[in-house]
Amino acid sequence: MPKTENSQWYVEQVADGELHSHALSNTLVQGKSQYQAYAIVESPLFGKMLVLDGDTQSAALDEHIYHESLVHPACAAAGAPRSALILGGGEGATLRELLRVPSMQRVVMVDIDGEVVGACRRLMPEWSAGAFEDRRTELIVGDAKAYVEGSTETFDVVLSDLTEPLEDSPSYGLHTNGFYRATRARVAPGGAYAIQTSMAGPHNFGVHARMIATLRASWPAVAPYTAYIPAFDTEWGFALCADVLDARSAAAAARADEHARACGGLRHYDGQSHTRAFNLPRYLRDGYAAEKRVFE
Repeated sequence: MPKTENSQWYVEQVADGELHSHALSNTLVQGKSQYQAYAIVESPLFGKMLVLDGDTQSAALDEHIYHESLVHPACAAAGAPRSALILGGGEGATLRELLRVPSMQRVVMVDIDGEVVGACRRLMPEWSAGAFEDRRTELIVGDAKAYVEGSTETFDVVLSDLTEPLEDSPSYGLHTNGFYRATRARVAPGGAYAIQTSMAGPHNFGVHARMIATLRASWPAVAPYTAYIPAFDTEWGFALCADVLDARSAAAAARADEHARACGGLRHYDGQSHTRAFNLPRYLRDGYAAEKRVFE
């Protein structure tokens, strides 16, 4: 074990035979809500970290990579989106990024765990950067599945910032073929949907590939993409979905550059990072071709 002045370590099992460890300097809160165990801790290397059911959700050092990757490809694809829906998104950073978009007029965020949202607002306010107080924000503490299936409203952009479809996760039922189809109905014509799709490293991409297969059973156009997230220590998967996509074209990269300039203050997303994200290695492309199972 490397030498450290910290006596406390947070150890996360990310897969069979794989552990990630972070030295901790402080635990700001630790508890168990009605839905999940949660903690907000501090790492000397990564800063504040949100942990849900023992899994790292985001870290101060690199959360901008994750959240910009989730939000901005969909917004660039949608053109000048005026409305957005977030499923999950407890830290408020996805909300923060949507409110950077100059055309954005309304964002609805639906998260089931008000206790975690409250802890993030209290102890990690820099994640949301005032987004919860913005007049364009409508925060709903409730079931995202019930909201999607019970609503008739459509949005220019819909983002799924939910935990992966693991059986012990409160999000498990929000990653089925049927629910993806229900979510598609909430996307306005010409709009876009983006979702985080779990680990996409060469040693551990089974859930990711199955999520992509499920999305492709529900959407006419699905473009998987990835970004390396240091706090996760792996390539992380996402997917952009729409009726029509050209995510790998020169025109898409140009739109990404134009979108990034308009938003201002971005630290990760632009035309070059867009191009890198959507040009995937062969192991993933082969994995998508081989995976036929969908989440039912």
